[in-house]
Amino acid sequence: MEMTLSRLGIGNLKSLIGGFVMPIGILVLVAMMVLPLPVYLLDTFFVSNILLSLLILMVAMHTHRPLEFSSFPTLLLIATVLRLGLNVASTRIILGNGHEGSSAAGKVIEAFGQFVIAGNFAVGMFVFVILVIINLVVITKGAGRVSEVSARFTLDAMPGKQMAIDADLNAGVLSNEEAKLRREEITQEADFYGAMDGASKFVKGDAIAGILILAINIIGGLIIGLAQHGLSLESAAESYILLSIGDGLVAQIPSLLLAIATAIIVTRVSSTQDMAKHIGRQVSLFRAWVPVAGVLLLIGFVPGMPNLLFLFAAAAAGLTAYFLRNFTPEDNETAQSAKSTAALGGGQGQGGPDEDGGEPTSPDQIELSDVTDNSPVSIQLGYGLIEMVDEQTGGPLVNRITGVRKQISRNLGFVIPAVRVRDDMSLGANQYRLRIGQTIVGEDEVYPDRKLAIPGEQSNLKLSGIDVKEPTFGIDATWIEAHKQTEAESQGYVVVEPETVLTTHVSQIITKYAGELLGQDDVQALLDNLSNSAPSLVQSVVPKLIPLHSLTGILRELLAERMPISDLRRILETLANLSGKNLSVSESAEALRPGLAGLLVQQIAPLSQPLPVITLSSELEHMLIQMVRQSGEAGLMLDNALAEKMIKSINSASERASAEGRQAVMVVSPAIRKQLSSIVRHHIDDMIVLGFTELPDSRKINVIATISGEDEQQN
Repeated sequence: MEMTLSRLGIGNLKSLIGGFVMPIGILVLVAMMVLPLPVYLLDTFFVSNILLSLLILMVAMHTHRPLEFSSFPTLLLIATVLRLGLNVASTRIILGNGHEGSSAAGKVIEAFGQFVIAGNFAVGMFVFVILVIINLVVITKGAGRVSEVSARFTLDAMPGKQMAIDADLNAGVLSNEEAKLRREEITQEADFYGAMDGASKFVKGDAIAGILILAINIIGGLIIGLAQHGLSLESAAESYILLSIGDGLVAQIPSLLLAIATAIIVTRVSSTQDMAKHIGRQVSLFRAWVPVAGVLLLIGFVPGMPNLLFLFAAAAAGLTAYFLRNFTPEDNETAQSAKSTAALGGGQGQGGPDEDGGEPTSPDQIELSDVTDNSPVSIQLGYGLIEMVDEQTGGPLVNRITGVRKQISRNLGFVIPAVRVRDDMSLGANQYRLRIGQTIVGEDEVYPDRKLAIPGEQSNLKLSGIDVKEPTFGIDATWIEAHKQTEAESQGYVVVEPETVLTTHVSQIITKYAGELLGQDDVQALLDNLSNSAPSLVQSVVPKLIPLHSLTGILRELLAERMPISDLRRILETLANLSGKNLSVSESAEALRPGLAGLLVQQIAPLSQPLPVITLSSELEHMLIQMVRQSGEAGLMLDNALAEKMIKSINSASERASAEGRQAVMVVSPAIRKQLSSIVRHHIDDMIVLGFTELPDSRKINVIATISGEDEQQN
């Protein structure tokens, strides 16, 4: 109860800040420029200004990604207006009451002026000018340029990033919700860098305003002190210059802090660590500290140098190198690689310590685990790809594979088994191999230090890199260096991360061989789950009407053609009605398809869009039906020339639909559906063949091509 009340209190406080404090604060800032302020309020606002600047700087240093501090441009504007309002208020007090002495504008301005000037006006003036030069010429100008370039590059890269998200969504790497969040994040990123490009102008203008306000205060103060109050030149200079420089410093220091915060935000690279940890991790490299210590040691022996100081610095650098070498595991690359290999499952034929940390196994001893692998799905990686699964270095492959498993499990209706990822020293550095059980079903190469550029329709420029065939769809592509991504995207290429290339291939393989991944234990788990809501149905069908192994065979037949089995209730009810017909496993699967096809169709095209369909001409379809009837159990026997023309036409129509962002299905007569599907899927993995009776009555269709014996007819 106390925790609930506490949370409610925090929520009310946030609502109060958003609803009242911010609007009132903005009005107060505007009022400060018009209404005179008491001296004690001026001191309070100056301290609050420094507090706000320090807070913004600390938050900027502890953000992992620039977008996490998306309110920074607005806060920068508010802080700038606050500082300018204070400058106006302090100028009014300095010019109006400066003749009264150095304390006329409050304790803060007096303290800053006396501390910096220390009795010498020229010193104070030069210190102020140096601070302004650092702020304006170095930090603000650099941050502004980085903001401008980042905004331009971010906007240029948006189309390519959107296409990459669509590719991940189609491959099953991302769910619809995750893809929506990614698109929103890309839009927010573009808005943020665009806002930062404008906000950096606030910082630059603020620095220029500081110089002008200082000049106005000094010149105006001397004129007023001499003409109106009859002060001597020395007395007027002592009062007004001290107050002016103190006012300039108390405003310039927060301005410098905000300029540094701006530079940190716009130069920040996305990371899983804040800036301090990020920098600390990357400079903790003992091989860099050793030469530093050596150079300092040599300088320490040069005559005329402060030898002891340089020798002390050399000793400190040497101790740092020693500490990093012996106590920082990330610098011991051999140990790190060994840990990664152990985490992956160990190399083939490699001896290593046992689980209890004992002595290494004998090199002539072979364990059963060395020659057997019962994993349903496994990925073997070359040693150059180990970093893609090493969580300590941010390798995202395991998480992406888990996302693929979740998406395919959701689509097909059963839990895809875990994918075992292990290293294989027999593979090339960048090579990987995919297995279903003990069978190798796919292999290719990816380059973890490069990105794959896939040409679009408008891609005319040939990129330099490693030309390959994209492993999933067989498209011509090029592995380019990472820094060429922006150039490639501006030329219409879709640039894909190496992890996405591999996971897309894994997604295709798992979907294709889903039927082989379903075992009797998995079917029993599905039945146990259904028993919670329909116990009588399960008990009356399995195993009384159909044995578990037969049900498993039927479900495998359905999965082989990507038919979802998520509606297990309907499957059992239909099988119960078919139990007296003595159908084979294959015939039972065909009989189930019309009731389940709607689940597949809704995954291919949304309800609001027509289903892209490829059909056969009536002459060709009638000929194929006659061939099936004549061949009987032998199936559909096609002439090689006819089969080649058909496959080429179907593939061409499918590729045109894919280029438009749609997936086409083939619809034929139920009499030839199964035989034709077997032939087509042998050449085109992702082509789905449905029978006329399997199309839901409520769905609209769009016939995009009609296949004849010659060339397909486009619609």
